[in-house]
Parts: sequence; C-alpha cells; structure tokens
Amino acid sequence: MASEQRRAVTWITGGSSGLGRALALRLAGGGARVALSARSAADLAAVALSAPDRIAPFPLDVTDRAATATVVATVEERVGPIGRAVLNAGTHTPMSLEDFSADTARRLMEVNYMGVVHGLEALLPRLRARGGGQIAVVASVAGYRGLPTAAAYGPSKAALINLCESLKPDCDRAGIRLQLVCPGFVDTPLTARNPFPMPDLMPAEAAAEELAAGLDSDRFEISFPKRFTRKVKMARCLPYRLYFPLVRKVTGA
Repeated sequence: MASEQRRAVTWITGGSSGLGRALALRLAGGGARVALSARSAADLAAVALSAPDRIAPFPLDVTDRAATATVVATVEERVGPIGRAVLNAGTHTPMSLEDFSADTARRLMEVNYMGVVHGLEALLPRLRARGGGQIAVVASVAGYRGLPTAAAYGPSKAALINLCESLKPDCDRAGIRLQLVCPGFVDTPLTARNPFPMPDLMPAEAAAEELAAGLDSDRFEISFPKRFTRKVKMARCLPYRLYFPLVRKVTGA
C-alpha cells in the first residue's frame, strides 16, 4: 500500500503551515507527488520551493464550494488523478462565555466543517467512479468532549467525527478508505492561541510522522500522541460529576 500511495497524487488542504505543511514536506521527501492548497498563494509557493519537483501549489479557500470543485478538477488535469486526499484545512478562535459570538461559531463551522464537506463533495464521485482511493479528514480530540474556550472549535470537530463515522460504511462498499485523524495538541500557529497549558504538545514534524504512518495503515482512526489521546478517550466515559472537575484541574479553567 505504501508504494501505491507514493505513486498517487496526494492532495492536502490547509498546507501552508503547521501540520499540513509538515506532512507535505514529509510525503514529498518520501517520493510522493503532492498538490497543496491553502488560501495564501505566497505561503504555498514558499512551501513548494522546498520540493519544486514534488509539490505543486493550488491556492484555495475551502469555504468556496465552487472553487473547491474547480481546484480538484485542475489538480487532476495538471498533476494527475488524486489517489489520496488529506482534508486538513481548519482554523481556531478561542471562545468562552465572555466573548461568545454567533459570528465566530459560524465562521469556524464554515471553515472546519463545511470546508471538509466541500472537499468530499468534489472528491467522492471521482474516487467512486475509479473504484477506490483514500481520504483522511483531520478533526481533533477537541471533538470528543467539550473543553474550555473551545465552544466554537469543538463542535466543528465533533461534527467531523460524526460525519466520518456516518460515511465509513458507504465508503467501505465503494472501495474508498476513509480515515479520521484526531490529533492532540500540535505546536502550530493555531494552538498558540490557546490560553491554557497544553499537555504533550507535539512539534508539527513529529505529528506529521505519526500521520504519515497512519495513512499507510488500515486504521479508521489515527490519533496522536498516544499517551494523551488515550487519556482523552477514557475521559469520554466519565460521568459529568467527574469530568468537569478533571477538566478544571488539567486546564486551570
């Protein structure tokens, strides 16, 4: 499977910085052909310069449904059929009681959730017609349970988890390998906005290594770092009378 994926075109959204950038460089270094998308054409071009024969930039705002379909068509025309996609584009704005805003919630849902939906809508018919392919959707452990200041971010990631769980049986029947990526805290410009200590914070390059290994596996869920994500998964089973005191202790909220 790993050799097949190296020959395929990998499309990564949210690829100008953080985990997406690190993954693009990691895959390109291993011989993959990568189509990279993000809003900033200048930032994409800078990443592509690191491996100009392997990384091709395709600027995109994933909230634009029509533009997403156009980019997918353009990638396949100019680079080749997309065999693997990593729908990673996302944003984060801390939101708590004091700054609760419908505008913030709507914007994060548009980017984090609808941005993935637009990608899936453009990709799934193509992969289905070809009889297979691979799509990885990057959610977050913040989608497992509610966390302080994540009143806008967490629901958008929880929606992605439910979306992938709902689609997986259909994708299995179509020969499409759908994977759910739930990272813990990765050191990126987005996590730098968190106003609380982040346990087991991972460098983006280490997270990209974990993600790349997961993409070459048969796992539905790819989560890292293991020590932290295991704890968060266990916390999903706690009753509220135990969960909320634990969250206050860990985050200081």
